[in-house]
Amino acid sequence: MSTFRNPFAAAAVALVLSACGPQTQPTEAPPAETPSQPSPDTAGSTLPRELDPLFAQAAQEFNVPVELLKAVSYAETRWQMVRGEAEFPGQQPAFGLMALRGEDLEQGAALAGVTAEAARTDALSNLRAGAARLSQLATDAKVERGDLAAWAPAVAALSGISNPEAQAEHVHRSVYAVMNEGAVELNQDGSVAVSLEPVKVEAKFARPQVRAMAAGPDYGAAVWRPSPNYNARPSGSTGDPSMIIIHTCEGSYSSCWSWLTNSASGVSAHYVVNESGSEVSQLVREASRGWHIGATYDSSLNGGKESWLNGVSANHFTIGIEHGGYASQTSFPAGQIDASAKLSCDIARDNAIIKDSYHIVAHGRLQPSSRTDPGPNWPWSSYISKINSYCGTATPTGEIIIDSNSANNDASKARFSLTGAWTAGSSAGYYGSGYYYASTEAISAPATFEFYLPTAQTRTIDAWWVAGTNRSTTAPFIAYNAAGSEVGRVSVNQQANGGKWVQLGTYSFSAGWNKVQLSRWTTPGSVVMADAVRVR
Repeated sequence: MSTFRNPFAAAAVALVLSACGPQTQPTEAPPAETPSQPSPDTAGSTLPRELDPLFAQAAQEFNVPVELLKAVSYAETRWQMVRGEAEFPGQQPAFGLMALRGEDLEQGAALAGVTAEAARTDALSNLRAGAARLSQLATDAKVERGDLAAWAPAVAALSGISNPEAQAEHVHRSVYAVMNEGAVELNQDGSVAVSLEPVKVEAKFARPQVRAMAAGPDYGAAVWRPSPNYNARPSGSTGDPSMIIIHTCEGSYSSCWSWLTNSASGVSAHYVVNESGSEVSQLVREASRGWHIGATYDSSLNGGKESWLNGVSANHFTIGIEHGGYASQTSFPAGQIDASAKLSCDIARDNAIIKDSYHIVAHGRLQPSSRTDPGPNWPWSSYISKINSYCGTATPTGEIIIDSNSANNDASKARFSLTGAWTAGSSAGYYGSGYYYASTEAISAPATFEFYLPTAQTRTIDAWWVAGTNRSTTAPFIAYNAAGSEVGRVSVNQQANGGKWVQLGTYSFSAGWNKVQLSRWTTPGSVVMADAVRVR
């Protein structure tokens, strides 16, 4: 049997160094909503139009039930010809329809009489290598080959998962579940590429524990599987979550969460979403620092956004979501994208994270020296749209952000202007692209944040500023409706609560262009900070 039992097994020292240490970054940034592209040797190989005959041939040659071979392939790759990468340092990349990796690929290829390269890139060679290795594991386990249920230990062994609960989940809820339910994959013209007819069978393998799974502490729809691999975020604005990082596990959901909860791995993510979207695991609290991205932040890779974070470990201010699957996939299951969008909406809403492609970002964009995930086929446009839809921000009741840099605003619903003498600033902690400040004095020369509402609505107003000891402790924000009538005012202490959204109040606005003004007319001897206003 293979000594490489967990597909994510690695030296803990290497993992910790990569997960937490800085890495050199290229200077070219990909366009918004477009992660860095994989090189040709990371793209999946072309699949034949008909896979059923290939599965049948490999299964017959090595005396493996064809239903089982198809089910294992579906559970691992959704019948895609993947060419994986190492999502976690030391992890062996997976290849082909069977997601073979490491010693399993080498031994399977040798048993099938094909080269390892053929097993990586050719569909039939990969299936034959997978069937040969599965057959060998069945022999080692003394499986009664005519009993489909008895193959479960061989399935568990081939998965490389060592965690007993994750093994049980993979066997019962993934491989044997798809055998019981059946599946079909169509070509673009509607013809059948591969099909699995339902087979009623109960795996002869320990079942997942029958117990009430605790809900995630931050996301109630998640299963709480706490990882020991985390630490405290730094104090101050660099430790406030301001971005969500999208990853692919480069493996299956069960193997992913089981490795990220293993103390020997030295890595983690806050969440993992399974392939179908039917389950999400939370591993690390959102308030804690996960170990999921091995890079310091470089705004030149991300459209120049949040440059005040340059040189800061990306783990400090990000929340990581892993997804069962591979960066080389040609598509992602609709259920997985939907579940992930709901999760991202919840994270963004709770942490006041901007819901756009600069703040919900590909791992490969921020760490292009060694990562491409979630790959070129992650549906960024529809994903961001779904997030905004679930958060209500694609409708008239959605949030509007007015930045002090007009280039960052949607001119149809947000605009910014200054009256009098204001000075541009760029101290760390600003929102968007810089801010403006002005001395307090008895003068009507405000900074004006305007926003358009199509109907009369009650809205909550938040403001963002950079804190400092010379800031006003009574900075006056005044809200007006579209008719110019004052609807509310509040004085805030801008010496505190910098680098995050601070609620000012909830007011009734009218249809048209409403506004919030930051006045300078308050106790002299300090400055007021005009950075950004959020309407929600």
